[in-house]
Amino acid sequence: MQRRDFIALGFSAVAMSSLAARGQAVMPTVGFVGSDTPDLYADRLRAFRLGLKVTGFFEGQNVAVEYRWAEGRNESLPTLTAELLRRQVAVIVATTTPSTLAAKASTTTTPIVFFVAGDPVHLGLVESLNRPGGNLTGATTLTLEVGAKRLELLRELVPAATVIVALVNPTSPNLAATQTKDLEAAARAFGLQLHVLEASTDPDFETAFRKMDKLGAQALVVTSDSFFFSRSQKIAALATKHRIPAIYGFRECALAGGLISYGGTLEESHRWIGVYTGRILKGESPTNLPVQQSTKVELIVNFKAATAIGLQVPPALIARADEVIE
Repeated sequence: MQRRDFIALGFSAVAMSSLAARGQAVMPTVGFVGSDTPDLYADRLRAFRLGLKVTGFFEGQNVAVEYRWAEGRNESLPTLTAELLRRQVAVIVATTTPSTLAAKASTTTTPIVFFVAGDPVHLGLVESLNRPGGNLTGATTLTLEVGAKRLELLRELVPAATVIVALVNPTSPNLAATQTKDLEAAARAFGLQLHVLEASTDPDFETAFRKMDKLGAQALVVTSDSFFFSRSQKIAALATKHRIPAIYGFRECALAGGLISYGGTLEESHRWIGVYTGRILKGESPTNLPVQQSTKVELIVNFKAATAIGLQVPPALIARADEVIE
């Protein structure tokens, strides 16, 4: 028997043994770890449940889902994951890079289905996209890979800008380091001065925007991070108050009042998470389920946000937008 087949058999047995231990009458349980709050996950949860439905699972009917929400506190993720493992869940669903890393560090046997914005191979989650090689698989988008393109779009939006700020979350070191490195390289290529500011708590945002004023920042890149996603409205309001054009990584950030967003779609990836969760519950192994990579990238422009800071959006940018919020 080959190593990969042996691993596949092992993970299938782990997933199914927890079901058998409960008896036929008890539903399998999935542990779902979210880095934010449930209200921010409405669309993604809808997509996740649709994916489960595709494989014949309906929450509350033939599968139970135990939810744990970190509410933006990444330091609580290991504890939340440990709680789910103590409940002997059949599968753990982790929906951000920090939650996935916490889950991976907590178990090598319980199957984990993840969504991450970055490269799961680079993050050390899987051996390759086609052959994950362990107890993890899931979905990813091009959200991190298009960081340099965001800076290019920001230059097109504010062509006179020479001083740019990147906002990063130091409690997500893998994401922060990757995105900072890419933005610094792009800034050098464009001849821009880039300053990196950190925020990991609500008070940090006010401090960061005051620093932007002192630096004479003319534009802002909000890096892709679940904490920033959960604080989209707050960041957008501060950007409007300080009249700083800002670009974000997710469509939802523009819908929350942000000026412009460019990045991968979340719903498609979360549907795949649901599909893979259902397939694992039926006995398949994450070892044999290739990581799904969404290549769709959307450009969203918020006219209302532009008007609020007195910014004229170039017609060429509007013409390329997938959606314009008026």
